[in-house]
Amino acid sequence: MQSGYTCQGCLAGLKRAGSGQLFAGNIRYGKGVGISSRRQYTPIKAKIVPLPTQQRRRQGTLEAGRTEMADKDLNLRFTATGPGTPKPQPEEDEQRPSRVLLSQDNLFHSFSRSPIPSIRRRAAFMKSHAFCPHPDHRQTRIATSPHDPESRKTASRSVQAPMHVNFECPDCGLPVYCSEDHWMDDYEHHSEICDTLRQANEDDHDLHAGCRSSQDRWPGRQIEEIVPNMTNWDTYLYTREYTAINDERLLRQVTRLLTYPMTIGSILHELSPYNIRRGGRLTVEGLKSFSALRYTMHPPRDGSDGSIKTLRPRAPPVRIFILGARAESSLPRACWVQLEYLFHRCAIHLIFIGPESMSGSRDSEPIPERTPRNPFGGVVEDGITPDTKITTFTEYYHTMHKAQYFQPFDPYFDCFVLFHPGLGHPASAHEWEETIPQLLETKVPIICTGYTEWDMQRDKAWVEEKMKGEVDILMEAGENTFRSLRWDLNDADPGDLSCGNWGVWAFRGKRYEAQMGDQFFKFV
Repeated sequence: MQSGYTCQGCLAGLKRAGSGQLFAGNIRYGKGVGISSRRQYTPIKAKIVPLPTQQRRRQGTLEAGRTEMADKDLNLRFTATGPGTPKPQPEEDEQRPSRVLLSQDNLFHSFSRSPIPSIRRRAAFMKSHAFCPHPDHRQTRIATSPHDPESRKTASRSVQAPMHVNFECPDCGLPVYCSEDHWMDDYEHHSEICDTLRQANEDDHDLHAGCRSSQDRWPGRQIEEIVPNMTNWDTYLYTREYTAINDERLLRQVTRLLTYPMTIGSILHELSPYNIRRGGRLTVEGLKSFSALRYTMHPPRDGSDGSIKTLRPRAPPVRIFILGARAESSLPRACWVQLEYLFHRCAIHLIFIGPESMSGSRDSEPIPERTPRNPFGGVVEDGITPDTKITTFTEYYHTMHKAQYFQPFDPYFDCFVLFHPGLGHPASAHEWEETIPQLLETKVPIICTGYTEWDMQRDKAWVEEKMKGEVDILMEAGENTFRSLRWDLNDADPGDLSCGNWGVWAFRGKRYEAQMGDQFFKFV
């Protein structure tokens, strides 16, 4: 056997396999697809021994091969390839147990009897906080939407005292009713969401599957002649040359991460699926605002090839302010780099602002002290790629706006993004009453998303009511083309399903443009 392109250790193992021995070793993937040079092979006898049922299920996970995902904050560790790719973060496999918990054919478990400790804790939380949605119980709160189960509880029928959920549906595995009798009596209503709840149950267990697949590489920067097709998820993943995803569950997990950068990129890109044609949802004012940003983010070629002789001055980076940042600020940086890869010759500065923007930090970095040079304790990450910079602040935006920390604003270089802000939610509306007028003063686009259609329409109605006509709608509210395909559970109400960035719309402070009238020329 020729070994010119074969690892010597692997070749030796193959030779041993022919004589009845196999080799086993730890293979760690670093940058790209190369195999680490540190290998230790232990010869073992190739003897087939029947395994118990539970061990066979665990052994099946090694053959299935899936993406390793973190516990709560969806910290998938993907390795991107290509020039300008950020350096891979240190491996955590040495600190975590390598024991595989579940296989792909063994993902359905009831929450209270789940093999995952964190899911069992979630089941205990549900049983102590969620209330039975059966209409015989009295209301525990005011219904927030027509789809809220509390809206079915009327004063004439609801006579029983509220009770916490305790009975787990055998079909979806979630605690949804206080007793089996109420579950059977209200099964027709529960069957509307039972299949979706089961899917969410399996997706949550899939996050803890504890194994890795060959789908752990995301594409790097492409040449400009390769144009991404942003019609939907399938065309984007294909034209950007992602590793083929042939599993619907894995596609749901990946879109749950990519929905944040792709929601922004799909609106700001020149090939955006949103346009001014009928059904395109973009308004005339929206075409004006987004055309200014697209002009900056798609600069013409200047003939530079990276050498000193062809060096040209570059425009300042486009600032994207993400206010009220929570889960999106803790995403792996390889996710946000995908946004930069959509725009050639354009630098992007992502600014996360909000008191919860550092709560899900994977590295648990301490917040810097506030100094005269860094008055708000910002955490700066400027070594990700040459054209990507991320800054995180744990301060409220209205405080920084009053200090004029980011002024001046330019509609050609600035944009605000609000992921699930809850502008019209009774519990969080007061936090935005001071911020929204400040955002409208900047006259730059504001992109807003919502968990559901009702949540999005409620936020839009709140803005139009509070601002009293000082708002220009840039993009009509509707379903987001690049929404997450995965449904998320609300532990305080298991029947309340939501979807990351389900809907998207955009607005801006109203502009008043001076126009020359006939009366002016009479006095000239």
